Amino acid sequence: MKEILREIGMIARALDSISNIEFKEFELTKGQYLYLVRICENPGIIQEKVAELIKVDRTTAARAIQKLELNGFIEKKDDQHNKKIKKLFPTEKGKNVYPFIKSENDYSNSVALEGFTEEEVDTIFNLLQRVRKNIEKDWEFVKKGNKRNY
Repeated sequence: MKEILREIGMIARALDSISNIEFKEFELTKGQYLYLVRICENPGIIQEKVAELIKVDRTTAARAIQKLELNGFIEKKDDQHNKKIKKLFPTEKGKNVYPFIKSENDYSNSVALEGFTEEEVDTIFNLLQRVRKNIEKDWEFVKKGNKRNY
C-alpha cells in the first residue's frame, strides 16, 4: 500500500513550518493563523465550531484562541440570546493580517499545484475531500472516547 497519509503529513508539516516562520513578524505562532483565518471567514463563530473546522480538541483550540485574544487579533462577545455563549470576532489587527495570510495560502496553493492541469487539480481536490470525509468518521468516533479496531 502506498504511504498516502505520510505524503499528506509531510506536505502539511512543511507548509505549517513555512507559515509559522513567515507569520512570526505578525507575532502569530504555532498554527494560530489557522484559527484567525477561520474566525475572519466566519465572524461570530463559536470556539467549538472553530475546533471542529480545524480538527483539534477543545483544549487545544481554547489555548490558541486565548493567545489570539491576548495578542489583540480577536475578541469574544456575548451572544444576545445566551450569555453563556461567546462569539469570536476578528479585531482590526486581525482583519489587517488576514489578507497577508490569505495571499500566502494562495501562493502556496499555486506552488503546490504547479504543472497540474485544471482537471488534475479538480481530481486531487475531490479525492482529498473523500479522504477527509473518511477520516472524519474515525475522528468523531475517537473524539467521543471510542477505540478503533485495527
